[in-house]
Amino acid sequence: MTVRLYDTKAQALVDFVPLVPGKVGMYVCGPTVQSSPHIGHLRSALVYDLWRRWLTYRGFDVTLVRNVTDIDDKILANATGGEPWWALAYRYELEFTAGYTKLGIQAPTYEPRATASVTEMQEIVQRLIDRGHAYPAPDGSGDVYFDVKTWPAYGELTRQALDNMEAAADADPRGKRDPRDFALWKGHKPGEPESAAWQSPWGPGRPGWHIECSAMSRRYLGAEFDIHGGGLDLRFPHHENELAQSTAAGDGFARHWVHNGLVNVDGQKMSKSLGNSVFAADLLAAARPVVVRYFLGSAHYRSTIDFHDGSLREAEAALERIEGFLERAERRLEGTRFASAGVTVLPDEFAAEMDDDLGVPGAIAVLHERVRAGNAALDAADLGEVARIRGEVQAMTEVLGIAPSASDWAGSDAAPTHQALAALVERLIAARDAARRERDFAAADRIRDDLTAAGIRIEDSPHGSHWSIEQ
Repeated sequence: MTVRLYDTKAQALVDFVPLVPGKVGMYVCGPTVQSSPHIGHLRSALVYDLWRRWLTYRGFDVTLVRNVTDIDDKILANATGGEPWWALAYRYELEFTAGYTKLGIQAPTYEPRATASVTEMQEIVQRLIDRGHAYPAPDGSGDVYFDVKTWPAYGELTRQALDNMEAAADADPRGKRDPRDFALWKGHKPGEPESAAWQSPWGPGRPGWHIECSAMSRRYLGAEFDIHGGGLDLRFPHHENELAQSTAAGDGFARHWVHNGLVNVDGQKMSKSLGNSVFAADLLAAARPVVVRYFLGSAHYRSTIDFHDGSLREAEAALERIEGFLERAERRLEGTRFASAGVTVLPDEFAAEMDDDLGVPGAIAVLHERVRAGNAALDAADLGEVARIRGEVQAMTEVLGIAPSASDWAGSDAAPTHQALAALVERLIAARDAARRERDFAAADRIRDDLTAAGIRIEDSPHGSHWSIEQ
């Protein structure tokens, strides 16, 4: 067994060999809690949840660190007199956590806030100054910048030449030696809240965005760790700057870089200017959370996915095929010697797809192939085969986090439409059962035919009649 991943820095598929045998240290850039989470935030968090689940299944002890950036220019800008910046940040942090939880995303091993690691950030900044790779602004503003010209490897992650890079826009250019130098420490400015400033050797101020992740990854995973993940939009400048400052400070930093693709809406990039943002709360209200998880997780993690009106309906239909088979199998096997038979073992084809750079689309294809085979076995009354396939399907859905028992998913019967449909169908089934008891088979057949014409499948068993929507 060899897990392979696409290393963004190497721009190649590589065999994953952990720094410490049997253990994986993974750092993922979490949210800047300046506003409500959107569909892209959910997708990114889900990608690394799937990576973690698979590496864990493969026997690794995974330490996953996902930070919360709770001090930032935008957070300060969005705060009001009635709500301080730290209260705003915490309010939005709770929204992110609620969204992750509803999607069945496992809590990270550690979820540090940037404001809790300011001392560690200052230590890295001082090391960079001592090594000649950073400098305090000569104007006394308290700013400290990374000197990009002193680090020849700058640009290695995104394979850019320094001369082709634009000026860094992450800080006031006051006191910069080069427009491309980026901020490590930002001196306190008039008008900013006093609570957003920490004392430092360079004067009161706060950390730059990039130094936060270097400090938190080092604090919780060490100077060198296995995997650094995040959205594709973070490669430059955020991850490029993290890599430069950490390695220039003498740390080995990330051995592998993994980036997830972005989310478009109706074929267009999601942006405030287009007014097409899809917020997590609205998305999770539009369908069962497990359906949202299936949709966001079914594409390859490095691909761009497109959200459109039919996306959740398609995901719902696909998921119902899986759930329908498991429900049929459970009912048919009940009371037989096969009821508890069937070991939950992953098919080799599924594992091969997942080992190959987390190939979820291929793995899901294997899952649906097994569902089709399982339904065929049910129709043929091959109960031993049904039990075996049920075990495989249960194992696959557990790994993907979409098993009916995996999380406290909101059941489909929570939807008002489903409640109304269920009430009507169950009344008709009750009437059919009564007709059969009275041996009025013509009436019973007529009810069944009416339901079949409406796309309702009826399955009779020793334990009663059950219905499902034909796919």
